[in-house]
Amino acid sequence: MLAYAYSCCRANKGAGGVDERTFEDIEAYGRERWLGELAQALREESYRPEAVRRVYIPKPNGKQRPLGIPCLCDRVCMTAAMLVLGPIFEADLPAEQHAYREDRNALSAVMEVQRLLEAGHKQVVDADLSAYFDAIPHVELMKSVARRVVDRRMLHLLKMWLEAPVEETDARGRKKRTTPNRDSKRGTPQGSPISPLIANIYMRRFILGWKRLGLEARFGARIVNYADDLVICCKRGAEEALQSLRQLMGRLKLTVNEEKTRICQIPKERFDFLGYTFGLSYSPKTGRRYVSPRPSKKSIRSLIEEIHEQTNQRTLLQETTRKVEHLNRMLVGWSNYFRVGPVSKAYRTIDVYTTARLRRWLSRKHKKRTGVYTCYPYEHLYQRLGLVCLLNRERRLLWAKA
Repeated sequence: MLAYAYSCCRANKGAGGVDERTFEDIEAYGRERWLGELAQALREESYRPEAVRRVYIPKPNGKQRPLGIPCLCDRVCMTAAMLVLGPIFEADLPAEQHAYREDRNALSAVMEVQRLLEAGHKQVVDADLSAYFDAIPHVELMKSVARRVVDRRMLHLLKMWLEAPVEETDARGRKKRTTPNRDSKRGTPQGSPISPLIANIYMRRFILGWKRLGLEARFGARIVNYADDLVICCKRGAEEALQSLRQLMGRLKLTVNEEKTRICQIPKERFDFLGYTFGLSYSPKTGRRYVSPRPSKKSIRSLIEEIHEQTNQRTLLQETTRKVEHLNRMLVGWSNYFRVGPVSKAYRTIDVYTTARLRRWLSRKHKKRTGVYTCYPYEHLYQRLGLVCLLNRERRLLWAKA
């Protein structure tokens, strides 16, 4: 089990933890030897997790999201635990949860919301939870786990991972360790392999409570959940549903972010969910109005900013073929996700911007001050260099017209 978990972690790559140990270091030490020592420590119950390395990534609103990076040793153990615990809890997870599950993903959540809107659930509670991963209470979470897992060693491992200290490095390079999760008895570090399962297990309590209190039948309210993203599609009584959401989350010791939570009336208004904007669209051929998801302006802007960053003056020393390959990976990856609903307008915007930026990058690289369009026409960019055209991908792939 540990050997398979190790191969999974190595395939995912990722940064090192506080001990700065890499997979190359483990291979040099001896993979089998290292796994044997780890297995022995688990059997003897002498295993203790290291501190989690805290890093921050910027959020679109200017704030920073804290991530916790465990050491490779802890990462392998967590992955092995996931392999055992995942199927046990998968049998209990309701259909409303789409995150981190086989045969479900963010796109399945987006299409479920679309199905509910078409079925008449036009009053939408666009909900947001304040720091969900950091707010999960340990006592209530462990009760949920203990209902299905009785092995005390596994429960002890989970508790140790939840309470692991956090190590941060300040601007001067000084390292500081704290124990915020153990002190507050809340939270699981985002970035650890065990956190997705923990997030699903605790969110399940809310979904079951919503149903058992009769709120689903009372408001015709269906929940669609992906990790800490949540919408409630109602046929009626959205205001009362929002109030019930606040009360139920309070009982679960979670907090609703009032600044980002709102009620949206479809088709008069729009709301964003998992990078898509849901609202009225118009057929360019017939002018017919219909409700559908489409790539949000924020998602388009984020890709454009990334393209801009990859074609700035600092990257002129890179080979042209490598640059085009990198751009293609970005474009294909983005379009593989944003493929639901009317996407032609978004694809066209990105195609125009990408060709303009690549032309400018090529002219600077080869010091061409005039005749840029003559030197680098569309045929040169798309046929000779092999740049991906999103509009052509849409025409080839039928799912883009879903």
